[in-house]
Amino acid sequence: MFCHQTQEFLAEKGIEFEIRDVTKDPQALHELKKLGYATTPVTVIDGEIVIGFDQSKLERLLGVG
Repeated sequence: MFCHQTQEFLAEKGIEFEIRDVTKDPQALHELKKLGYATTPVTVIDGEIVIGFDQSKLERLLGVG
């Protein structure tokens, strides 16, 4: 649910993004675990981590409103 909200938000704002499906990509799952997380979505913006769909944090990090 939150993955789709994040994708929709980024698309609406015209932000390019890469989807990494941890259920189908073992390397993506490994990287998620290496970051210390076991939940999705995890969005990484310039090294900053956003867990779940946190619209205000996404807006702040991306400079959009």
